[in-house]
Amino acid sequence: MDQITIKEIAKICGVGVSTVSRAINDHPDINPQTKQMIMDTIREYHYVPNNSARNLKRSESRTIAVLVKGISNPFFGVLISVIEKEIVRKHYSFILQQVEEEEDEIEVAIHLEKEKRLKGIIFLGGMRYHLPERFALLTVPFVVSTVDMKLPDTVKNGCVVSIDDEKESRLLVEHLIQKGHRRIALLAATESDASIGESRLIGYKNALKEHGITFDPALVFPSCASTTYTITNGYEVTRKLIESGIPFTCIYAVSDTMAIGACRALLDAGLKVPADVSVAGFDGLDIATFYNPAITTMGQPREEIAQETVRLLFDLMKKKHVPGHVLFEAKLLEGESVGEPERPLQG
Repeated sequence: MDQITIKEIAKICGVGVSTVSRAINDHPDINPQTKQMIMDTIREYHYVPNNSARNLKRSESRTIAVLVKGISNPFFGVLISVIEKEIVRKHYSFILQQVEEEEDEIEVAIHLEKEKRLKGIIFLGGMRYHLPERFALLTVPFVVSTVDMKLPDTVKNGCVVSIDDEKESRLLVEHLIQKGHRRIALLAATESDASIGESRLIGYKNALKEHGITFDPALVFPSCASTTYTITNGYEVTRKLIESGIPFTCIYAVSDTMAIGACRALLDAGLKVPADVSVAGFDGLDIATFYNPAITTMGQPREEIAQETVRLLFDLMKKKHVPGHVLFEAKLLEGESVGEPERPLQG
């Protein structure tokens, strides 16, 4: 889909280019009804004035935007650092844009693409489910990174780089089962999460099923905040788990930050990890490795994912053929937070 021009907006509205310009710049010398018609058309066709460089052609731009949903998640720190380094090394400009939880990242990307005359876009987080026609609105190459998803076959200017969250989650839970745990509580993402939280929940369920353990929905505790992957959220959800009185021997948190919050909540409740309760996380963050006890987790190769993300984006920009989905393997990192259960903990 080609970018619409101000001349085309004027033609659709049946007015002159100068009238469209006055409407955009909020000039008083324009009929209010005409202005409203123009602004409605602008929104309908996703036209964004190039305020930063009106006279530059797209080919003269050397800017790449990185859109992050969940920027407070420490998991993204290494990724952003490596991506920025690689982009600058290739003599391109780098824009970092936070996307709020309630925002549509494609809408944000469309606005940036037109306003900044982007050459490419990298999405970190979010992006799991969008209708095929939504992706068609992106006219520059893009890479969805760290989100395990499938792009529509009709999309030729994008690709995905991730781990298989469902598989890696299953492998982690299998490790906990092999340690003797059968009552494994899950600190899950929010119930509305349709991204990695959902995949890790499915992996948890599949591991239980494959080992003949009946899934107990009472052991799944969804996050109580829009910022799922935080220490505070892990702490609060674990307090609810303890207060529920539901028996469990192990906690599996869908992120390392939540696992650390869980450990603190257990400590405040007079419980020891792993003597009383085992705890496992996901992602392989440094903070989990150096926590006491060190958290057992699935480590993601973040630097490699970031480097591959940039490499594929530049291949797309050069119109080279790239695979639609590149998968990396996670690695089980055994810490000190998982032991063998003695009996189910019950409040």
